[in-house]
Amino acid sequence: MGRTKKAPKKRTEVDSGDKMDTETGSSFDAPDSTSDDVVSEKRKKMTDTVPRGIPKSGRVWKTPKQKFSTIKKSLHRQTFQKKEQFREEMQKVKELSKSIKMQKQAEKEQLKERREANEKRKLENQRKSEIVQIIKNPAKLKRIRKKQLRSIEKRDLSTVKAI
Repeated sequence: MGRTKKAPKKRTEVDSGDKMDTETGSSFDAPDSTSDDVVSEKRKKMTDTVPRGIPKSGRVWKTPKQKFSTIKKSLHRQTFQKKEQFREEMQKVKELSKSIKMQKQAEKEQLKERREANEKRKLENQRKSEIVQIIKNPAKLKRIRKKQLRSIEKRDLSTVKAI
């Protein structure tokens, strides 16, 4: 059983630094600021275009994080007139919301008053429709059963029509 030799793998040069050295000459010999800028720009372009591998976690949709300082922020400054207009609109909205809240509160208050008046009227009607019998002999109360005693209530005789 003989072993066959594997052909050596071809090495592709991905390292952009080696290519840069051969193109611009030896960049390490002469510290030229312009050549360093060109090299750094090309490296940035290369890193931007190099495809990412599959992340270890398996979350392919996640993008690599950027430093906050590298993110470009746009400043949209408003003019004084626009600011004033915005303030006026906000003031109108606040007033409108305040008036709506006041209306709702007033409606609640009216409902509460109406409910109380209805309960009062109901109680009065119930009292009017009661059948009342005046007990003149208090000794009778001692002879009455407990169940009947529970149903007995005291009333003011001036407001009640007695039989």
